[in-house]
Amino acid sequence: MDYQLIRSRRRTLAMEIDREGRVVVRAPALLPRWEIDRFVAAHEDWARKHLERRRAWREAHPDPDAAEQTRLRALAREVLPRRVDYFSKLMGVEPAGVKITSARGRFGSCSGKNSLCFSWRLMAYPMEAVDYVVVHELAHITHKNHGPDFYRRVEQFLPDWRARRALLKG
Repeated sequence: MDYQLIRSRRRTLAMEIDREGRVVVRAPALLPRWEIDRFVAAHEDWARKHLERRRAWREAHPDPDAAEQTRLRALAREVLPRRVDYFSKLMGVEPAGVKITSARGRFGSCSGKNSLCFSWRLMAYPMEAVDYVVVHELAHITHKNHGPDFYRRVEQFLPDWRARRALLKG
């Protein structure tokens, strides 16, 4: 199995599938190549299963063309600030600002200073999923982690948050 090898000062071996659908192995700097190859061979079934999942997801979610990107960006600028305003009043929190980004790896984020960012790519999903991401990020204003109190806060406003989150997984 082909893989990209990244050596560093780490102590353990790890395998992952990157965003482009490549197998990446992270290994300690001095670990012999034969041990790395043995590790890869032992985890080949896992890698193949996840490569297939990644391929299927990419086929189901192709990158939008320029016109669709423009439409989704405009929709995000229109919809997301309104949803943030609605839920922030409901939740009794005040974000420092709302920004629309082109992030690929995450749909939303909340900075330490309570500034919210949302990817325009979120607008390709159902409104139930959009609202989940908005409430999730607003909950970070109160709880800066993903602990039990954080999820209780999300559940307080979206009792069906698990089903909404599942919509984002494709």
